Amino acid sequence: MAASSRSGSGESSSSKKFWLLGGGILLVIALYTGGWFYAASALKTTVLKAIAPRDQAGVSGECSDIEFRGYPFRIGLFCSKIDVDDNVNGVSASFGALRSAAQVYAPGHIVWELDSPAEIRTSNGLSISAQWANLQSSLVTRLQGIDRSSTVIEGLKATAVSSFTGQTISFDAAHTEIHLRQNGADLDGAISVQDANTAIKDWPQIFPKLSANIDLTLAGKAGLIDGSDRNGLNGAAGELRRVVADIGDGKVMTLTGPFSFDEQGFLSGKFKLEIEQLGPWGDSLKQAFPDIASTVNTATKLLKSLAGGSNKVSVDLVVDRGHATVSGFIPLGRIPPI
Repeated sequence: MAASSRSGSGESSSSKKFWLLGGGILLVIALYTGGWFYAASALKTTVLKAIAPRDQAGVSGECSDIEFRGYPFRIGLFCSKIDVDDNVNGVSASFGALRSAAQVYAPGHIVWELDSPAEIRTSNGLSISAQWANLQSSLVTRLQGIDRSSTVIEGLKATAVSSFTGQTISFDAAHTEIHLRQNGADLDGAISVQDANTAIKDWPQIFPKLSANIDLTLAGKAGLIDGSDRNGLNGAAGELRRVVADIGDGKVMTLTGPFSFDEQGFLSGKFKLEIEQLGPWGDSLKQAFPDIASTVNTATKLLKSLAGGSNKVSVDLVVDRGHATVSGFIPLGRIPPI
C-alpha cells in the first residue's frame, strides 16, 4: 500500500509539472502572438506616417485589403492600395501596392516598397501624377518617432497640371535618392537626382539634362520627418550646405548659405553662387527664356567683368521675402511662397 501510494503521488506530481509546463508554453505563445500583432499594427502606423508625414486631426491614411504576414519570425504588412486624405490642407493622394517588413528582433528597422502609379490632388487645382520602375525605402524608429529614413526611386516620371493656369510641367529622373535624419532638434536632408529632365508645355523644350545634389539642415525641424512638427516650413530657418547642379561639359553651378521662411512662406537668404562656364550657362538661359535675353546678356557681361573676364564667377545671391537679386542690384525675379 505504501509503495502504491508513493507511485500515485509521483505520477500526480509529474502530471502537474507537465500541465504547468504546457500552460507556460501556451502563455508564452499567446504573449508572443499578441506582441507580434501589436508590432504589426505599429508597423502600419509608422509606414503610413513615412508616406504621409502628418500627425493632426483631419489627416488620415488607409491601407486597402490589408494583410499581415511573416508570423512568427518576420513582421510583414501588405496593402493593395494606399489612400491619404488631408482635409486640413485640402490634399488627397493615392498610391499603388505597399509591401513592408521588419525582423522580430529589430522591429524598429523597417523596409518597404511602394508601387506606382501615384495621384496627388490639391484644393488649389494642382494635380500630380507619377510613375516609377522601383521605389524602395528603409526607416529606423525610436521613442521620439522616425529617427532616419532613406528612399531610392528608379525611373521616376511625373507630370504636374494646374487647372487654374492650364500649365503642365513634366519631370523625369533616372535615379533619385532622398535621405532624412533627426540631428538632435534639427533635420538633416540630402537629395540627389541623376539624368533629370524638365519640360514645360508650350515653352521651348531645351532645358538641359542635369544631375543635382542638395545637402541642407533645417533648424528645430526634426519632427518634419514623421509629422510630429505641425508648423511645416513657415517660420523655419536653416543652412544650405551645398547645392550642385551639373549639366555636363563643365557647366556646374554651386549654391551655399543660410536661409529662412517667414510666416507667409516667403524665402529670404544670402547665398554664395559659384558658376563655372558662365558663357554657356547664359546661352542656355537665353534659349530657355528668350524674353529676358537682354537681361541675361547684361548680367553675363557684368559678372564677367567682376570676375576679370573669367568664365568662372562667384557672386552673392540675395533673396529678400521672395525677391531675388545678384549682389543686391541685378534683379532675377520673384520666388513664390511655399
